[in-house]
Order: sequence, then C-alpha cells, then structure tokens
Amino acid sequence: MTGRGRLKIYFGSAPGVGKTYAMLGEAARRRERGTDLVVGFADPHGRPRTAALLDGLEIVPPRQGEMDVDAVIARAPQVAFVDEIAHTNAPAARNAKRWQDVEEILAAGIDVVSTVNVEHLESLADVVERITGVRRRETVPDGVVRRADQIELVDISPESLRRRLAHGDVYPPERVDAALADYFRVGNLTALRELALLWVADRVDDALARYRDEKGITRTWEARERVVVGLTGGPEGDTLIRRAARIAARAGRGDLVAVHVARLNDRPARLADGSPEALARQRALVEGMGGSYHQVTGDDVPGALIEFAQAVNATQIVLGSSRRSRWQYISGPGVGATVADRSGDVDVHIVTHDYAGKGRGLTTVARTSLGHRRLTTGWLLAVCGPPVLTGVLSLPGARLGLPTELLFFLTLTVGVALVGGLWPAIVAAVAGFLLLNWFFTPPLHTLTVAELENVFALLVFVAVAVAVATVVDLAARRSSQAARARSEATTLSMLATSVLRGEDALPELLERVRETFGLASVSLLERTGDTWEPIASAGADPCARPDDADVRVQVSDVLTLALRGRVLPAADRRVLAAFAYQAAAALDRQRLADQARQARSLAEGNKIRTALLAAVSHDLRTPLASIKAGVSSLRSDDVQWDPADEAELLATIEESADRLDRLVANLLDMSRLQTGAVRPLTRPMSIDEVLVPSLANVPGDQVKIEVPEDLPPVLTDPGLLERSLANVVENAVRHGGDEPVRISASEHGGMVELRITDRGPGVPDSAKSQMFEPFQRLGDRPRGDGVGLGLAVARGFAEAIGGDLHAEDTPGGGLTMIFTLPTKEGP
Repeated sequence: MTGRGRLKIYFGSAPGVGKTYAMLGEAARRRERGTDLVVGFADPHGRPRTAALLDGLEIVPPRQGEMDVDAVIARAPQVAFVDEIAHTNAPAARNAKRWQDVEEILAAGIDVVSTVNVEHLESLADVVERITGVRRRETVPDGVVRRADQIELVDISPESLRRRLAHGDVYPPERVDAALADYFRVGNLTALRELALLWVADRVDDALARYRDEKGITRTWEARERVVVGLTGGPEGDTLIRRAARIAARAGRGDLVAVHVARLNDRPARLADGSPEALARQRALVEGMGGSYHQVTGDDVPGALIEFAQAVNATQIVLGSSRRSRWQYISGPGVGATVADRSGDVDVHIVTHDYAGKGRGLTTVARTSLGHRRLTTGWLLAVCGPPVLTGVLSLPGARLGLPTELLFFLTLTVGVALVGGLWPAIVAAVAGFLLLNWFFTPPLHTLTVAELENVFALLVFVAVAVAVATVVDLAARRSSQAARARSEATTLSMLATSVLRGEDALPELLERVRETFGLASVSLLERTGDTWEPIASAGADPCARPDDADVRVQVSDVLTLALRGRVLPAADRRVLAAFAYQAAAALDRQRLADQARQARSLAEGNKIRTALLAAVSHDLRTPLASIKAGVSSLRSDDVQWDPADEAELLATIEESADRLDRLVANLLDMSRLQTGAVRPLTRPMSIDEVLVPSLANVPGDQVKIEVPEDLPPVLTDPGLLERSLANVVENAVRHGGDEPVRISASEHGGMVELRITDRGPGVPDSAKSQMFEPFQRLGDRPRGDGVGLGLAVARGFAEAIGGDLHAEDTPGGGLTMIFTLPTKEGP
C-alpha cells in the first residue's frame, strides 16, 4: 500500500451513547459489501448487543492485553477498526497511547475507524473536570482528532442515556445507582452534550472553510450568521461594535468578528488611521461581548476588508459613515462606498455616528504612494498631454511667446510628476523639449535652435522638470516606507499588547500570525532526533515538516516556524521574526507553567503529608495511648479495681475512642477535599432536618436553638451540611465559655444565614482567615484534642454545597460563625 490511510472517528459526549455500537455496525455493513477489514481492538464493555456485532468479524488477537499493532500492519487490511483512541497502553507496550498506535497504522496506508468522547480531548480536560468533578487521565491531543478525515457525531439526549443506563445497557446493575447519582446526572450530561455539539460544529466550520478554499469559492454561504465590523481606531468604533453586536444577537447566536486593516501604503480611502490605545480599548469591548478581534494588512483597504469577510464566510459587514468632509471626497468615494460596491452577496450596513462628516484632517487626502491607478493616469498625461498642449498653443492667435510657452510645458511636466512619478515626468519633459523646439523655437519645424538663450531655456526646462519628478518620486517612496514602518509598528504594538494582556497561548498567537500575513496555515515545529513534531498550528492543512513550508523561520536549534500559503516579501520578515520569537517564548512559558504546577502540587502534597505525620506522631497517638493504658489496666491481674475506678477507666477509654473517631473522620474528610472527591447531592430540605442530627454529640443544656418555623428550605447536601454544623457547634461549645451556644437563622435576599454564636474569648481579626486553614489551631498551640481540621473541613463542605462559612466577632465578646446557604428558589 502507498500513501497515508484515512481516519474516521465516531465522536460522543459520554460513555454509553453508542459509539462502539455504531463503529461495529459499520464494520458489519462493510464486511457484507466485501471490504477487507479487521478489528484491531474493540471492547463491548459487557454489553450483549455490542458483543453480538463482533460475531463474524475478523479480530486480531491482542498482545499482552493491548492491540497488536505489528499484527494489524502485517495483515494489511483495507480498514482497521480500533476502539477508544484515547486509551493509555500498558507500560510494556511500544507506544504510550493508542492514538500513537493508530498513527502507525495510518502511516502504513491502512484506513482506521475509531471512537472518542469529548471528555478525552486534551484542551477540554479542565472544563470537563469542573463540570463533572472527575479528572480524565486518558486524553488525546486535539490535533489528532481534528486531522481526522471524517468525524461522525453519535448523539443521544441526557434523558435517553439515563434510561439506557437504568435498564442496564451501559453498566452492570451494581454500578447503576452510583453512576446515575454521580457522573450521569442530567446537568453533567447536558453540559457534555453541548461541549460535543459545539466542538463538532467548529470542526464542520473548519471543513466548510477548507472546502471553499480548495474550490476557490468566494461567494458567501449563509451557513451561520457572521457579522464583521470594520474598525479604524477612531472614536466611532464603540458605536459600531455595539451596533454589530445587536445585529448578531438578533440573528440568534450569530458570530461577532471585528477587523482592523493595517495599511501598507497610505491611500486616500483608509481604515487604518486610529491610535493603538483606541484599538486596544475597542478590542477589549469586542471580546467582552463574546466576539473576536483580528488584524490584517493590505494596500487596498476595501479589498482587504472584503477578502477577510469572504474568508470567514461573513454574511454582513458593518462600517461607519465616513468622517471625511465633503471637499475631501474629490480624492475618491471612500471605504464604505467601495466596500458596498464590491461586497457581492454580503450585506453592508453603513452606520451613522456623532463624528460623521466632521473631517479627518488634511492627511486624509495626502498622496504618499503611487499605485496602479496613478501610474496609469501619469503615463496617459505624459503621452497625450504634450501633444494636446502643443495643439492648443498652436491655434491662430494663441501664440504667447517662448518664455510663457515654456512655463505651460513646465507646469504640465510638474503635474505629470505629481500624478505619475519619475519616469512619466521624464517622458513628458523630453516630449515637451522636442515639441517646443519643433513648433515654438525659431527656426520653426526644425530641431535647430537659432538663438543661444533659447538653448539655455530649453535645457533649464528639462533640468527643472526632471528635478521636480525626482523629488516627487523620492517623496512617494519615502512615504511608502514610512507607511510600511507604521504598519509594522502597529502590528508589533498589537503583539506587545497581547503579551502584556497575558495572551501567549500558542494556538491564538499562531492564528494571529496567519491572519496578519494572509496565510493558509502556520505551524510551530520542534525537532526530536531526526523527526519533526508539531507543537501547535493554526489554519487548514498545517505543515508537518519545514520542507513543506513556503516560508520558514528558524527560531532555535530545535524550533522552526513553518508558514504555508504564499511567499512573503523580505520587508515582512522582521515582523514575522518577532512573532516567531514570541511563539518560542510562549512555548517556554507554557512548559514552565506546567512544571510550576507540578512543583506546587508536589509541595502541597508534601505539606499535607508532613502535617499528617505530625498529627499521627502526637494527636493520634495520644488517644491511642490512653485507650491502650486503660485496657491494659483493666486486664491486669495484679490490681483489683473497685467499681468506681473501673468505671472511670472505661469512661477514659470511651472518651479517647470518641476523640480518635473525630480525628480520623476529620483526616478522611480533609483528604476528600484535597483530592476533589467531594461531589454533593443537593436537595431542598428544612434547617431543622439537618440541625437536630448535627447536635447528637452535644449536651442539650449547652446549646440554645432559635430557628423560625417559617424559614424556607435550603438547597443542600444533608450529609455534608450536617458534618459542617457538627464541627462548628462542637468547636463553639468547646471554646465558648460557660454560657450556652446560641444557634439562630434568618433569610436575606434568597439566602439563609445560620449563625452559631458563643461568648468565649473570641479570635483576633488577623487570625480569622487562618483558623480555616488545615492543621491550624488558635495560637497554633502544639497540644489539644484535635489536629486543627474541624473548621477547614466545615468551610470546605460549605463551599462544596454552594454556600459559605466565615467568622465575625460577637457583640459584647465571643465569636459568631455564619453559614450562608442558598434557598430552594435561589437568590
């Protein structure tokens, strides 16, 4: 086989939606059609209907529990079906991940069909963890899935999936209740489904853009409403952004895209005349409204704007009314009118604003670059102007004398120089010299000049005309260089701003490079031995090797920036080099941040382990020693204990056992909080239902309860709230002095406040936050009846159920602990 195989992926939102079933169903259908295929690996997960699809399919036997890659390649089928591409292989396997096995099979020219869930995408791992509370260790790089030739979404509603789970079609019966109450809650499944749909929608958007690019389609396809707003950096930008955002919102989840065209050459119609500060503010406004900001470069501002709108498949363009005064329109129709004339199927909105028609200054009409139109006009004037002027001056009665005629020809030459530059002006000067000599210098109709002063006059005319043309051309070139330098400075300023804003994520930075220089794709490649590995990329069909690039920038000995789409001029290389080094710096920062996170995790782990060892060495050994001493005394045959002494020893043993039980419970609770294993199951219930069991270990005469009967129910996990209340109340009783602890409750703004008030010594303000940290005791006392975890656990559980716990002084002395809990209706 030759070439690379094609990859198809069945993509789902959660386990049990039917990815493996769909994959094996395709295998059965293709086998019936005569396709040569094998099953490299498939796990039916104990589901009979899925296992039945394996009947009749050729299965490559696994090796050491993992897919036998060499056997699949040696078998050389047309298609290999490989389940769970994100799977982590056993340590003895050749590759760490199954997706690397799949890459080898694809490289051998074999097509692969596989499966993956949205939760396994590397870029979404932290999002999934926040939603479900579960950190997925098995992940696959997004690029692997994005490079798939076909992605098919396997979708099912959360309710249907939960019914399938309840019927035992996903997990064994003993796991169903826990799964329904934990990972497979409706909210979790709904959020995961939305993630999967959005990710596939973006992938479809990429495929559509790639197809349009391959087929050369520039006409807008209204697959999604996308509004592009053109920004100049002028004061009208805020108005345009808000207007465009309203248009996008009325379209129903339409996209808002802002673009600023940085001009390479200064032209009368320009969209790049604002300050970097204004553009930075407007960029923040766009992003705050959920839109995206882009910057592109171009000589023709309307053309660059339309080209960008077509590239993003825009359906509408929003521009502001021109700020130019009426007399300034003599230089051209302006950006808005030009864009409206060229927009084709894209609707153009010209939005009025407070600055319309109030002028932009004389620099708006200043011509500092020639361009195609001016060159053409200059050559026409150079060729046609001198003969026409000669004809006018040769009319009967129109002779004005040689000095005046020289001035007319000089004026024409200066005009040609102003319009067309050096060479048209030189042609006009030479033509004028010959025509003046032939028609106006005696003897007429010959190239002979009779008088010496006329010779000098003609020569001075030519010299002045050439000098003026040279000055005009030099000024135009200098202005063009200045405009390019300004464009480069704007781009570098934007890059520096993104650095200061902390925007150094590699994909976003590479996407900015691609947009700025109008490229098809940009890749950052890293050399590992003799091979190149893509670190990050932007755009369709990124380069896998530097040799595939149209432009490459060597960043370091092992890093190369590879660009595909067009060959860039040398003038763009300086800005490109700045982007390349920023990409390398972003990669270094990303890796350093990962190392720092690992170091912090290790440090936190060491801190907890050290504290646990200290707790075990003293706080846990103390009650154990009391229990052992009491039991040993009671079992001793050398002493005859009277009933009172025996009762005292038993009371000591019981007290020490209770103390030990509290310590171990707090340690276990703290470990659950540290590892993120606390996942509350909330439901509405009254405060009394939780308060009564939480006071089981507190003597009734030491607590006074004042809870109104009409208090609304709170939305909470009863087990976690009961544990939190017990810790706080027991702490208040222990340190609250002689008066009973008072427990009161009230409702404020959709939240219930539960206050535990004591009359003890209180806590200084400086120690109020410290008292909630693990392994802290008031005054950091080395001895006591706990390890300083009770309040830390209480706050952790309170936050886990959507509430809060904080402390404040009791009026008249003491400490008040305040629980804030959401009601059933919410705030």
